[in-house]
Amino acid sequence: MLTLSKVSKSFAGRVLFHEASLQVNRGDRIGLVGANGAGKSTLFSLILGESQPDEGRVILERNVAPGHLPQESAPPEDGSVMDIACTGSPEIAAARHTLRGTTEDSHEHHEAARLLDESGMWRMEAKAKRVLSGLAFRQSDFDRPARELSGGWVMRAHLARLLVLEPDLLLLDEPTNHLDLESLVWFQQYLMDYPGAILTISHDREFLNRLTGVIVEISGSKLHRYRGNWDSYVAEKAGREARHLAAFKNQQKEIATLQKFADRFRAKASKASQAQSKLKQIARMDRIDAPENAEATVHFRFPQPQRSGHRVLTLEGVSHSYGDLEVYRDLDFEVTRGERTVLVGPNGAGKSTLLKLLAGVLPVAHGVRNPGHNAKCGYFSQHRIDMLNARHSVLESALDTPAPVSDQAARSVLGAFLFRGDDVFKSVSVLSGGEKTRLALARLLLDPPNLLLMDEPTTHLDVAAIDALIGALRQFEGSLVFISHDVHFIRAVATGVVRVSSGCLARFAGGYDYYLDKSPAVSARAGLTQGEMPGNHQPSSGAAPTPSAPTSPPPTQGIAEIRERRRAEADLKKADAAARRARKKKLEELETHIHSLEARQKELAAALEDPATYEPGGPATRLNREMHDVQARLEPLTAEWEALASMDSE
Repeated sequence: MLTLSKVSKSFAGRVLFHEASLQVNRGDRIGLVGANGAGKSTLFSLILGESQPDEGRVILERNVAPGHLPQESAPPEDGSVMDIACTGSPEIAAARHTLRGTTEDSHEHHEAARLLDESGMWRMEAKAKRVLSGLAFRQSDFDRPARELSGGWVMRAHLARLLVLEPDLLLLDEPTNHLDLESLVWFQQYLMDYPGAILTISHDREFLNRLTGVIVEISGSKLHRYRGNWDSYVAEKAGREARHLAAFKNQQKEIATLQKFADRFRAKASKASQAQSKLKQIARMDRIDAPENAEATVHFRFPQPQRSGHRVLTLEGVSHSYGDLEVYRDLDFEVTRGERTVLVGPNGAGKSTLLKLLAGVLPVAHGVRNPGHNAKCGYFSQHRIDMLNARHSVLESALDTPAPVSDQAARSVLGAFLFRGDDVFKSVSVLSGGEKTRLALARLLLDPPNLLLMDEPTTHLDVAAIDALIGALRQFEGSLVFISHDVHFIRAVATGVVRVSSGCLARFAGGYDYYLDKSPAVSARAGLTQGEMPGNHQPSSGAAPTPSAPTSPPPTQGIAEIRERRRAEADLKKADAAARRARKKKLEELETHIHSLEARQKELAAALEDPATYEPGGPATRLNREMHDVQARLEPLTAEWEALASMDSE
C-alpha cells in the first residue's frame, strides 16, 4: 500500500532522515513514535506529497488516497458540523451549500440533489450522525456553524469526516489530544474495526497499547520497526540497545587487537605483511555505529512549596451559569493538603469550570470560595496561550511572574525544559504546542504554588517529558487537582477521583483502577461498559457542544476477560524476560571464554614470533599445534556468540 525506499530528507541544515525505509500493508495498525522534532510530522508530509524527499522514493499504491488528521486545523469560513463530517470533495460541499440556499423547484436545487444522490450522500449523512454521536456531539449540534465551536471540537468534526470517508490509509497526528475519556473509548473501539490501514502519531501509551500491532520509532535519522504494541516496543527496544552496545564493544575490542598487532609489527620486516593484512581486515569491516546518546529531555522537580493548612481550598454553596445554562447549583467542594485528585466525567459536564472556580479564574457570583491558611494556587490552563503573552519572548515570559526572578534563575529553569542558548529569545507566538506546555510548566517552577490546578497538562508533550512530569508530581508535597485523558498519566499520579456529571460530584477515595471497579463509568483502558455518557449540559467553556448518548454499540469485553488477558500478557512477558536473562548469561559466559582464548592466542602469537622458538629442541611444533587448537575452538564459540547477540534483531 505504501513504500518508503531509502528516503533522505534534510531541513534547515538538519538531517531528519537518511536512507530510511518503511512498508505499510493493508490492515496494518502502526504507531509512529519519537522525540519532539524527530521528524514525525515531516514523514506525514512526505507521504502526503506536500514535500519531496531529497533522495529516495515514496510510493503509494495506485488508487490509494490517504486521509490525514493534522494536530491543528482552523475552522472553515462557512459550514456546519455536518458539512465538515460529510465533505468528501469540494463538489459535494458546494452541492450541500446549494441545496440549503435554493428553493426546491429551482434547477440548481434539483442538480445539487441529483449530485448528492449519485454520490451516496444520504447514506453518508446517516453514517456521519453515528460517528458524530460517538465523538460526543449531540443531534442539535449537527447543523451548528463550525465557526461557533472551539478548535478542539472542530478537530473532532474533521476526525468524523475521515471516519466517514474511510480512506484506505488513515494518517492521524495526535488524534486523542482533543478527546475526553468517554469519547476516547468509543474512538479506540471504532479504530479496532476500521477496514483500512492506520498510521498514527501518538504519545498516549494506553491508546498505542490498545490499537497498534507495530511501533515505528524515528531515531538516528532511521525508521526502526518493532512488532507489538507500546509495552512490547519498550521491552524490545531495551533488548535491541543492549545487543547493539554488546556488538559495538566487541567489535571495538577486535579492532583494538588488530590495530595493536599492526602497530607493533608493521616496522618489522618479517611481520610487515601480516601487519598490513590486519589493517586491511579492519578496513573491510562493516563498522557498527556507536550507540546514540539519550535524546535531550525535560528533567525537573517542583521546589517544595510553603506548607498549607489542612484545608487548602473550599467552595461552599457555589452556583455558576453560562447565560441560561446552569452548570452548578449549591456546589460544595474541598481540597485537602496532599491530595492528588483527577476530575473525570463526560465532556461538557463542567470539569474545566470547576477547575477555574477553584483557581479563581472564574469569579464566584453565588456562594463562597475560601482559600485556606497559606494557600497559593497555580493554574495550568488547557489553552496554553491563556497563560502566556504571545508578544513576549520565552525569557520575558519566564521573568513575568508575581515573584521576582533573576535572569540567571530563569535561564537555569528554562534550560531544564530544553530552552537553551538562543531558544530563550524565540517569540511565544511561534512556539509549538509542546514548547508552550514546557514553558507554562517552567513558569510554575519559578513561582511554585502549594495547590496545582492542571487542565490536560500532558497535551503535546512527548513520552519522555510526560515521564518527567509524572516524576516531578510524585515528589511534589503540595496538593493537586487535575483533568486528563491520558490514562497512563492518571494511573501514575492520581490517588483520588472525583466524577463530575450533570452538575453533581461523586468522590472515590482511591486511584483510577479503584474508580473503575466501583463506578459504572466507562473504562478508558478496558472499555468495560458505555455506562453514563454525556448528558444534557453544555461544556464549561461555553465553546463546545454537549453530546447525547452515542448510538454505537458498546465494547463487549468483560472484567474477567480483561483480567485473564492481562494475566496472559504478564506470563508472556515473564517468559520473554526469563529467556532474555538466560541469553544474557550465556553471552557473558561465551565472552569470558572467548576473551580467555584470544588472550592465549595472543600469547602464542608472541611466542611464535620469537626466533628462539625455532631453535633445535624448541617448542615451535607444540606451540603451532596449540595455536591451531585455539583457533578451532574460537570459531564455533564466536559463531554461537554472534547468533545469540543478533537474536530477535531485524
